[in-house]
Amino acid sequence: MRPGPVAIGNTSACLAIALACAVSITACTAQPATTPDALSSSATAPQAAEPRVVADELNAPWSMVFAETTLLVSERDSGRILEIDMEGNQWEVNKLDDVVHGGEGGLLGLAYQRPFLFAYSTAAEGNRIQRFEVTGEAGNLSLTNPQTLISGLPSATIHNGGRLAIGPDLMLYATVGDAGDESSAQDLDSLGGKILRLTTDGEVPEDNPFPDSPVFSFGHRNPQGLAWASDGTMYASEFGQNRWDELNLIRAGANYGWPVTEGIANNANYVDPLQQWSTESASPSGMSIHQDVLYLANLRGERLRIIDLSSPSDSTETFTGRYGRFRDVAVNAAGELWVLTNNTDGRGTAQESDDRILGIFPQSLVSDSVTDR
Repeated sequence: MRPGPVAIGNTSACLAIALACAVSITACTAQPATTPDALSSSATAPQAAEPRVVADELNAPWSMVFAETTLLVSERDSGRILEIDMEGNQWEVNKLDDVVHGGEGGLLGLAYQRPFLFAYSTAAEGNRIQRFEVTGEAGNLSLTNPQTLISGLPSATIHNGGRLAIGPDLMLYATVGDAGDESSAQDLDSLGGKILRLTTDGEVPEDNPFPDSPVFSFGHRNPQGLAWASDGTMYASEFGQNRWDELNLIRAGANYGWPVTEGIANNANYVDPLQQWSTESASPSGMSIHQDVLYLANLRGERLRIIDLSSPSDSTETFTGRYGRFRDVAVNAAGELWVLTNNTDGRGTAQESDDRILGIFPQSLVSDSVTDR
């Protein structure tokens, strides 16, 4: 346990400039499955409200998760886990000194299920999932009793997956990329290109779709977002290769087609995505669902995508090009969206005080472009 909280940064916090008008979201129509090569166009709409800065000066942050009343954030390259309170004050909770950073590897996803924090990271022998016990009070948290739940997951400088989430069934889900080995995504004996399902003790649940296997779904390239709607429906975001990035509805045992298909293929052997976007306008990463609206962070596309799950083939987008790359989204207890930028990881263009967590209430969002997919 560390001797006490030492502030390592302060937030330049300001109140959000609220829009006087109600939410104005112009729906965009997802590309029909029968026309996967349809062209896209865009038009300009009013600019979204200005968010407040919750926290700043983060170093290649990757994941954020609320642990009761406080936020925990992973930094990919430094291996640090930070605690950030509602006012944006920051403390270092832990540093994983054995994390091996290279390319897209490092300290990636976090998930929390009281009293445990789960972390996905790259070690010398591959990617792994560890569990820590969270002790102490907000503002003075510590991580103790580290345990490795699963190790030797495929790793490379690219396609490490890395997202962790606790499902409504209280199971631990993890996305694993193909690590550059495309054929592994279709190989059920490999954990590459899969979404995994484990108990919080690291065991294989008896009701998993493949006996004695942690594999929940397969045929993935590099999935990086996981979230569930109020009815338990599971969604995942996925990086495509050169043409289409995807939003998928995930079912146990289903095959999502990679590397045979990318995007909507109309092939009965594989599950088509609910939506697809050109790679230059997306690179969908972390996401969160609040009141059955899905908020999806996009890296290369530099935008926050908004999907009302009552019509999951439609989406709108906001903040396009204003704050750079977005890596993750979380919702605090007050219903405020916290959006994590990712401009200091070597692929973005860092702005002043990057990287930052931006806070804004959903009712203040306005779509700033319309795109037909």
